[in-house]
Order: sequence, then structure tokens, then C-alpha cells
Amino acid sequence: MAGAIIENMSTKKLCIVGGILLIFQVIAFLVGGLIAPSPTSAVPYLSIKCVDVRKNHHKTKWLMPWGPNQCERIRDLDEAMSRQIEANDIVFAVHIPLPTKEMSPWFQFILVILQLDIAFKKNNEIKDNAEVTLDVSLAYRDDMFSEWKEMAHAIETRKLKCSFASPKTIEHEGRYYDCDVLPFMEIGTVAHKFYLLNIRLPVNERKLINVGIGEIKDVRLVGIHQNGGFTKVWFAMKTFLTPSIFIIMVWYWRRITMMTRAPVLLEKVIFALGISMTFINIPVEWFSIGFDWTWMLLFGDIRQGIFYAMLLSFWIIFCGEHMMLCSSKSEMPYPTMDMHRADTKQHLDQNERNRFSGYWKQVGPIAVGAFCLFIFDMCERGVQLKNPFYSIWTTDVGTELAMAFIIVAGICLCLYFLFLCFMVFQVFRNISGKQSSLPAMSKARRLHYEGLIFRFKFLMLITLACAAMTIIFFIVSQVTEGHWKWGDFTIQVNSAFFTGIYGMWNLYVFALMFLYAPSHKNYGEDQSNGDLGVSSGEELQLTTTITHVDGPTEIYKLARKEAQE
Repeated sequence: MAGAIIENMSTKKLCIVGGILLIFQVIAFLVGGLIAPSPTSAVPYLSIKCVDVRKNHHKTKWLMPWGPNQCERIRDLDEAMSRQIEANDIVFAVHIPLPTKEMSPWFQFILVILQLDIAFKKNNEIKDNAEVTLDVSLAYRDDMFSEWKEMAHAIETRKLKCSFASPKTIEHEGRYYDCDVLPFMEIGTVAHKFYLLNIRLPVNERKLINVGIGEIKDVRLVGIHQNGGFTKVWFAMKTFLTPSIFIIMVWYWRRITMMTRAPVLLEKVIFALGISMTFINIPVEWFSIGFDWTWMLLFGDIRQGIFYAMLLSFWIIFCGEHMMLCSSKSEMPYPTMDMHRADTKQHLDQNERNRFSGYWKQVGPIAVGAFCLFIFDMCERGVQLKNPFYSIWTTDVGTELAMAFIIVAGICLCLYFLFLCFMVFQVFRNISGKQSSLPAMSKARRLHYEGLIFRFKFLMLITLACAAMTIIFFIVSQVTEGHWKWGDFTIQVNSAFFTGIYGMWNLYVFALMFLYAPSHKNYGEDQSNGDLGVSSGEELQLTTTITHVDGPTEIYKLARKEAQE
């Protein structure tokens, strides 16, 4: 009877905790959907064609597209030809942001993509594998009257990928090619109010620079930045979640250190997962409001990489530690088996599983994949710290290198999921085998087993739900950028998924540390010989495979008692 009461109370507490976490999960989605605006905004810019006839061009003078000190402008290239203005004297000027507006540190980053309007001319077609060379300069200032200060200058090349739907005849001259957008610039912080881009397309027929690229009519840019309102909601969430995860992490580790035994592998991995989650949560982004920290995007990628690598490692170890949760009868000690020999074998198995090296085959692909993605990120955003116009995809060598890293990481991910699926299958197969023997047990012991199996399945289903939601989030963020109308309410879909998924993984880690913390409740001898069938001082906790202070695991003790009977 005592066992039934204990299991019912445990299940009730589990349901209460699950309900509370579900409420917080709904709140996390609603915060993004109803309070935060769309995560990003895209602003189109049409460059102004300025004339720079000075000897050193715009290296000592910045050309403004509008305002009191605006440059000498031309309408199009036909006017340039009529005025005998050379291509090297034309500067495409773009001011970010648009007139009457200003940028803000709350925008967090600026991503700019390039779109070239290229007209078809029979005598000036785009050649195969054509490349356009850009002489680009970036400047900034914080008011409308101070001088522009150079921030970056580079000469970059971009491959043109264009198609022409109509027949290439004289009748179709003047129609535009359909060209892919090109990566242009990325800045990891928005520390200034105004930015100015001066773009030249230098022509050198002897060196074949900008030859065979068609007739460029206009240069268009699209600037993408994070919305300030979303940034404030995001910072508020991080500020709230940081102490929440930190407190539960300290409480969790204190519970473990109160035990007379040393922490086991699963406990260490859960604690490491809490540390990696706290590392993501720490709102260092607040400092980007007052400091020009261009490395924030790279730092954010590294933090996310550490967390996801730790999460994937936890899933493997979580399944490995539960492989013996409900082993098949062939793996259980029989009444005729020497119990000392069984204890020795079980102790050796636990020592093997309690070492991180015991999972090297499963964790190895995670380490290799994470390293490849880190190198790829350093080759892209690492270089952009010095040259914001750089892109690893602009050269053949860079593209092949990037694809190699991504392919290796993808292969490692596939291997990891094969290992994980196999281990999950093994665990559930063992559970199914064990459930067939439940009717032969006493009522209290049966209820105890059913509770353990229920809690394991509960956590597995929650894990699968979190993984599925993450995949759905990724797909939705790729295919949609908008909002849903629900009566009088407008729900920002992408914002809801950003805040919801972020809150979900925090709640997942919170639940792990809460449910897997060792229990402080011990049950005495009066219960050890009762219906519960659990030995003296044994702990009722979710980590049923964790070695107890007295040696064997709880499940092993229960199995041995059943065999002895």
C-alpha cells in the first residue's frame, strides 16, 4: 500500500510540474507572437549614380547621394556616355538608412545583399563564369554634420549567375537578365547612426576586369537588420531566464554534492547542459548597446554550438544510461546465478558506463561535426571582423572548402542520429520485454516499475517533442516571413517561434535538473520489508540507473529481489 501511495504521489507531482512548464511554454510563444514585432526588417535601397572626376576618385572624399552636400548625379549610363564620363568615374552611392531615419544599436546587425540590374546588349553579353569586381568603401558618422570616417575598404569579386528567358536577338535588347542576389556585407553590431557606401565598378580591359559582365543599369541593395522592439523582448527573456536556470543549476549540484557518493556521468552531463544553457542565456548583448563589439554574431554562434553539442551528447548518454532500465530477462540475474558474481559484473558495467570515454563512438561524430562547423564559421564571420564585405562563397576554393565542412558535418549528424535511433529502439524494446513480466509481480512492485517506465517514456516523448518543434521552427522560419490574423489580434509567427523555441529549451533543461536531482527522502527498514520491496535507504528519484550510495542501482536491486523470490 505504501508503494502505491508513493508512486501515485510521484506521478501527481510529475503531472503538476509538467502542467506548470506547459503554462510557461505557452507564455513564451505568446510573448513573441503578441508583444514582439517581426524579428527582422528588410529595407530596399537604390543606389544613386554619382560622378567623381577627381584624380584619386573617392578615396579622400565621400560622395553623398542626397542632402545639402550631395554629389553630382546622372540619371543613367546613357547620360554618362553622352557626357563622355568614363565607367571608372561613376560611383554608386547608398546611404543607410533612408532619409529622415537613423540606425540604432538595438538593430544588432546589418546584413546587406546586392542585386544588379543588367540589360541585354547583343554586343555586350554576359560571358560564361563572369565575375564582377567591386571597389567598395564603407563610412560612418553619428550626426548629419560631422565628417564621414572610413570603417572598411575592400576590392571584392562576385560571380554572376544570370539567365535570359527571351531569345538573345536585337529585338530583345534592353530587357533585363534574371540574376541571383549576391552576398555583399555583414556587420555584427550597429554602433553608429548613419552609414555610407561608395561602390565603384572599375574597368580594365587589359586585365579583363569587369569585362563581359553585360550593361549594368542599376545597383540595388537590400539591408536587413533586427527590429529594435524584438531585440528588447529578446533581451528581457534572456535577463529573466539567466537567474532562473542558474538558481536551479546551483540547487541541482548542491543536491548531488550532499550525497556520500561521487557524481555519476549522467548527473555530470546534465550539469554541463545547465552550464551551456546558462552560457547562452547570459545577456552580454546588453553591452552591445553601448560598445562597438563587432564579434557578437560570431560569439553567439559559438555559444549555440556549445549548447547543441552538449544537448546531443546528453541524449546519447541518457539513452545509454537507461539501456539497463528494463533489461530483457536474459540479462537479469536468475535465482540459480551466483549473486556475488552478478554484483561484480553489474559493478563493472556501471564503471564502464560511468566514463565519458565509454560513449566515444556515439559522441565522436558530434565532436567532429561541431569542429567542422566552427572552422566554417571562423572562415566566414571570423574574417568578416576585419573585412565586412568578405564571403567564403565568392571563390571556387572557398566554396569547395565550405561545402566540404558542411558535408562532413552532415555525415557526422547522420551517423549520430543512426546511433541515437538504435539506442532508443533498444531501450523501448527492453521496456516492452519487461512489461510482460509486470503481472507476475506484487502490486506495490508493479506500481513502482510502472512509475519508472512511465517517467522514462514521459521524458523521451518530451525530448522528441522538443526536437520536432525545433525542426518545425527551422522550416517555418525558412518558408515564411509574416504574421497571422486571429480576430483582432495579429500574431507574429517568426517572433513567436523564436521566443517559444528559446523558452522551450530553457524549460527542457530546467525540467531535467529538477526531475533528475537526487531525492533527499530516504525510506527506513519498516518499508524495506514491506510491499514496496525497495532496500533500506534507497532513493525514489527519476535517475533510476544512477548508482546508489550503497553500490547497485535501484533497478538492479529490484530485479535481484524478484529473482530471489
